[in-house]
Amino acid sequence: MNDTFKHKGLRKKLAEEIKAKGISNPDVLKAIETIPRHLFLDSSFLEFAYQDKPFPIGAGQTISQPYTVAFQSQLLNIKKGEKILEVGTGSGYQACVLVELGAKVFTIERQKSLYQKTKVFLPSIGYNPKMFYGDGYAGLPAFAPFDKVIVTAGAPFIPEKLILQLKVGGILVIPVGENDTQTMITILKTSETEYIKTEHGSFRFVPLLEDKT
Repeated sequence: MNDTFKHKGLRKKLAEEIKAKGISNPDVLKAIETIPRHLFLDSSFLEFAYQDKPFPIGAGQTISQPYTVAFQSQLLNIKKGEKILEVGTGSGYQACVLVELGAKVFTIERQKSLYQKTKVFLPSIGYNPKMFYGDGYAGLPAFAPFDKVIVTAGAPFIPEKLILQLKVGGILVIPVGENDTQTMITILKTSETEYIKTEHGSFRFVPLLEDKT
């Protein structure tokens, strides 16, 4: 698993590109510059690994566009040591960004083939989030409450269970919409029964799948 000076140079260029698009958090930019994204992609996509684009990873899923990963990570405003729930492990790239930001990451994936692949792959490149196979809509109640929650697939609605698993003062970042395009939303939980919802523009995600079969 090669990570060459060329790859590092391409990552630096990618970080500069997403900075120019409005990502200002230096820790997020450093994470993008650090993680070897080319290792997450099928070898046929290697030459495109550091373009700011999503790519297929199998099972009908994609590795998200780096800008989108950085945008969601910036919205989370992570502080070192915070406990984060990620719904939709996918390739594991977003989880690695969260680990680089100093978070304790709990990530859940409902596609078994992806879960099995990522569970082996991430430790092989030095990342060890806690990975679970299961239904993202249900979250991980056994490990709640979480400081922050991030959903990395387009949801038709905001799952109530995920808000319940969030600490008061915590943030949920989720793309919501039933069409090809979703609206990025943050939920700031201000009390056990109240929250502030803010919209942050349009994005495109694969759908968050219903209960696993």
